[in-house]
Amino acid sequence: MSDAQEHPTHQARTGLGLLEALDLRADGVDASGQDLFTGGNEHAPWGRVFGGQVLGQAVVAAARTVDAARPVHSMHGYFLRPGDPTTDITFSVERLRDGGSFSARRVHALQHGAPILSMIASFQEQQDGVDHASPAPEVPGPEELPSIGEVMSRFDHPMARFWGQERPVDVRHVGDAVYLPPRRRGADDAVPSGDQAVWLRVTAPLPDHTDHQALHRAVLAWASDVTVLEPVLRRHGGAWATPGLKAASLDHALWWHRPVRADEWLLFVQETPSASGARGLGLARVYDRAGALVATVAQEGMVRLPPR
Repeated sequence: MSDAQEHPTHQARTGLGLLEALDLRADGVDASGQDLFTGGNEHAPWGRVFGGQVLGQAVVAAARTVDAARPVHSMHGYFLRPGDPTTDITFSVERLRDGGSFSARRVHALQHGAPILSMIASFQEQQDGVDHASPAPEVPGPEELPSIGEVMSRFDHPMARFWGQERPVDVRHVGDAVYLPPRRRGADDAVPSGDQAVWLRVTAPLPDHTDHQALHRAVLAWASDVTVLEPVLRRHGGAWATPGLKAASLDHALWWHRPVRADEWLLFVQETPSASGARGLGLARVYDRAGALVATVAQEGMVRLPPR
């Protein structure tokens, strides 16, 4: 039995929330000729807008100004301010260039008259060329791993209920997750590895239509912010529930390599090459169930763990 069959009410409710957030309203053009769009926010019990939501919405806004024959292939963005979940976000799109096969757009996500995200995205017509990819590792499939709802059902805490029942995504770690701190390391223990593999998919089917790749790529942008900093926490013995942890996304880059379906399982193979100056870098290669490398993610975030 699939997850959707097990939890039909939950799947429809949470999936619809994600789609509503990505369904931006067109608000015309401003005095400088920039296209304007407005979007609402998902529930954010931690008091600020989830960064992945703003990434996905910015990708949607940019894609609305580009022909569907040119899907987005890369974006680079900076998170500038925390988003206010009680206020809609305005997306201002500047049409930087439309060339023979590439288009470029700059997007500012605005609240209270100031940018909370600045992003540039590039779009390209489908073209033939050289083709290679790093192979996917051999790991257990998502059906062999507990769902996030099953993991979180063991904890009686509002955030556990939110993660396990309300977020529009299922996350299944290969091995232990990093929701709770591990035991304290002894002096002779090996330094923990930051490497991890995570299966992830949104919990409701996404619609198929002529420009469905634009939606699936925007949803992947949303999902790419869910676990990307976890390798930094894992490498230093931290977890999301570590008392005193302070973490925030600083910048984010995403390259879409091949067509993707975000409502089917995707494997995020993650690592952290460096952390310094209260900043940690997380990387992820994203594979579909067939083993095709569909995307690569990089994010640097502020990570402040209390002294052990």
